[in-house]
Amino acid sequence: MVTKRQERGSAAPALSREAVLSAAEELVRSQGAQALTMRRLAAELGTAVTAIYWHVGNREALLDELVQRTVREMGQLEARGATPAARAESVALALRRKLRERPHLIALVHERGLTELMMLPAQRALVHEAHAAGLRGPAAAEAVRAVQFQVVGFVLVERNRERAPRQHPGEPDLWDAETAEQDPGLAAALAAPPDPDRLFATTLRALILSLWPG
Repeated sequence: MVTKRQERGSAAPALSREAVLSAAEELVRSQGAQALTMRRLAAELGTAVTAIYWHVGNREALLDELVQRTVREMGQLEARGATPAARAESVALALRRKLRERPHLIALVHERGLTELMMLPAQRALVHEAHAAGLRGPAAAEAVRAVQFQVVGFVLVERNRERAPRQHPGEPDLWDAETAEQDPGLAAALAAPPDPDRLFATTLRALILSLWPG
């Protein structure tokens, strides 16, 4: 078997725990947890299976470490912007991006019952901005949860659309001037594929501006 490292023509550096974890994370991120076997990981790294066990233990221990690693990575959020509303928006955008980048790892976190812990840093960042905007008590909690649900719900809809079988008839077949109440511009827009990034930004901004004072 030709490993990725051999394909690149580079000599394998001394194996480290970090190198093993990074390779395992890349494998799970791209192909899912079912693709992660100790033998395959060893082949990817160009080393012996015993070396993998020595650095990270067995497969379950490795998966547990990947879960903890994902929880830590998801907590690395930096709010940016001149106002509390803008900073809350930046947190939500970063959270969606992180969720989209690692669906298989997020699934592992969820299976181990650590989803709430993983989401806590984003919630705390949103709480900080809600307080900065003057919100307190139930109003602040509602604003924080509304944004959180918007992010998570949107990502779930995106994932379902991506994995759904091709629809017959699809949107281009269903929308015309008649079904769009004689609005050809609307019909053309609804028949075209949606732009998830633009749609998320639009709905997120509308939500935050309706909840964040000023």
